[in-house]
Amino acid sequence: MKLPLAFLVAFLLFHPSHAPSIFRVRVDTTAGSFVIETHRDWSPNGADRFYQLVRQHYYDDSRFFRVVPNHWVQFGIAGDPKVALAWRHKTIPDDSLKVHNLPGYIAFSNTGPGTRSTQVYINLRDNSALNDSEPAFAPFGKVVEGWDVVEKLYNGYGENSGSGMRAGHQDKIFEGGNAYMDKEFPKLDHLIRATIVPDK
Repeated sequence: MKLPLAFLVAFLLFHPSHAPSIFRVRVDTTAGSFVIETHRDWSPNGADRFYQLVRQHYYDDSRFFRVVPNHWVQFGIAGDPKVALAWRHKTIPDDSLKVHNLPGYIAFSNTGPGTRSTQVYINLRDNSALNDSEPAFAPFGKVVEGWDVVEKLYNGYGENSGSGMRAGHQDKIFEGGNAYMDKEFPKLDHLIRATIVPDK
């Protein structure tokens, strides 16, 4: 009995279920790199899920499939269809809105209450009037480095290369993954990797 208990304690110590109160994620892309600073007190469930996905390399080798000038940048569908489909309906509860959907702030996309899973968007403008009315759009972080990189991600396809979750046009991305995206929308920028920035 002592051995399993010791294993459980060790697991909890080295695999925390909650994200740190503040942590940074470096996102390397084909357009350059940018850094997201996440604040758990802004959106606990959102921060925990983002931390989990980054540590599991969920976002690595995927595409920025929805880039709409002066609106938002969206990503978060894994490039491997098996992985994307496995996570598609693993949802998290909503969080109370603590900060606004201002330029540079990042939040989870959704189709309504209790539907946040893996997709996130970065506000390219002040979208508070549009999104602050729903707690599902509670930002969990903001871009603190590399804003110029975010602004130059390829936006020529706009809503046509996947659109948002609520539009209902994403099945082909989930089913075909990178092979489909690279064939139909070859100019999209790639998210090469997302990694936790070590504390100094």
